[in-house]
Amino acid sequence: MSQYFYVHPENPQTRLISQAVAIVRNGGVIVYPTDSGYAIGCQLENKHALEKIIQIRRLNDNHNFTLMCRDLSELSIYARVDNTAFRLLKNNTPGAYTFIFKGTKEVPRRLMNAKRKTIGIRVPNNKIALDLLDAMGEPLMSTSLILPGKETTESDPEEIRDRLEHAVDVILNGGYLGEQPTTVIDFSDDDIRIERLGAGDPTPFE
Repeated sequence: MSQYFYVHPENPQTRLISQAVAIVRNGGVIVYPTDSGYAIGCQLENKHALEKIIQIRRLNDNHNFTLMCRDLSELSIYARVDNTAFRLLKNNTPGAYTFIFKGTKEVPRRLMNAKRKTIGIRVPNNKIALDLLDAMGEPLMSTSLILPGKETTESDPEEIRDRLEHAVDVILNGGYLGEQPTTVIDFSDDDIRIERLGAGDPTPFE
């Protein structure tokens, strides 16, 4: 049975965030709100927790996982980023974007796209997510919570609880979020490509 915390979306309770972080650091899988629906994540190096997420979402080897970051301070550790890309990200984060980069050797191979060796990077515009990441002090390995048979990210925490309370370790209820996918920008090749239009304004990257 998972822990289920009602977290205030604008003033997240420090005590609950700390409890969630302790669960994740102890190998737990977390469901938490972002600016594009709910995400499911775990600690970067935790292979067992990652396997649970793959099983829950029924993912294949070509899935692009995302490193959810509190800011851009850790970007160069995990992604190969030139000055132009960094300036664009700095001017447009936090926000509803997923940025695709070639991963560095610091990214576990199991997290990268098997063919392209890429990794997604996000700085979410959501207070609960940012406080969680700040308390973690490191990126969370994440992916959107899209359950088998569904095409959109889960947005209702009560429905998530009904489906996953025996499959994950902690769920942060940050309220109903609605459907608002990220805009995906690919920086992994020489040209910047808009891979998917979503909530983030694509204009700065065109």
